[in-house]
Amino acid sequence: MLQAIGHILPIALAVALSSVPLMATIVILLSPKRESALPYLIGWVLGMAALVFICTVSTQAVPTPRSARQPDVAVGVGEMIVGAGLIVIGIISWRRARRNPTDAMPAWLGKMESIGPWSAFGLGVALNIRPKEILLALAAGLAVRGAGLSGSEAAIVILVYTLIGASTVAVPVIATLIDAKGMQPRLLKMKEWLTRNNRVVTSLILLMVGVFIIGSGLARL
Repeated sequence: MLQAIGHILPIALAVALSSVPLMATIVILLSPKRESALPYLIGWVLGMAALVFICTVSTQAVPTPRSARQPDVAVGVGEMIVGAGLIVIGIISWRRARRNPTDAMPAWLGKMESIGPWSAFGLGVALNIRPKEILLALAAGLAVRGAGLSGSEAAIVILVYTLIGASTVAVPVIATLIDAKGMQPRLLKMKEWLTRNNRVVTSLILLMVGVFIIGSGLARL
C-alpha cells in the first residue's frame, strides 16, 4: 500500500496545483457570495473522490500478471498512454501561453462573483470532469491496480489522493471562514499571481507528472 501511496503522491499534487479550481475558489471568496465557497469545496471534494473511485474500479479490467516475477505489461502500457496524454495537454497549454500571453482573468471566472450555493456545488463537481483531471485520476487508478491492493487498502489510497488533491482549495476556504478580513489581502495577491502565471505553471506540472507516470510505466515492463 505504501508503494501505491508513493506513486499517487505526485499525481495528487498535480491535482492540488491545478490553477482553475483554485482561481474559482479565490474569486468566490472575494465576492459578496462568499458563503458559496463551502458548497463549492464540497462539490470539488465529492467530484474528485467519485472520479478517482470510478477510474480505480474501471482499471480492475486491466489484466495483471499471475506471478510476481512477470512484468506488469498492461498496467505499464496504460500508464505510458496516460503520461503521454498529460504531456500533450501540457505542451498545448504551453503553446497557448506563448501565443496569447495575457494578465486578464478568464471571462467565465468573472461570473463566479454572483454564483449561488447550488451552482457553486455543481461547478465544484463539474471541474473534475476535464481531460487533465480524468487522466490524473486514471493514473491514480492504474497505480492502485498495479499494486494489487485489497478493497480497504485501495480506499485508503483514494482517501489520501482526495485529501492532497483538495488541500489547496480547502485551506483558503477554511481560513477565510475563520478570518475573512485577514485573508482578503492574501487572496488578492494569490489571484494576481495566478492570473499572470497559471498557464505556465500548469504546463510545467503536467509535463513533469507526465514524465513521472511514463517512467513508472516503463519500470513495470
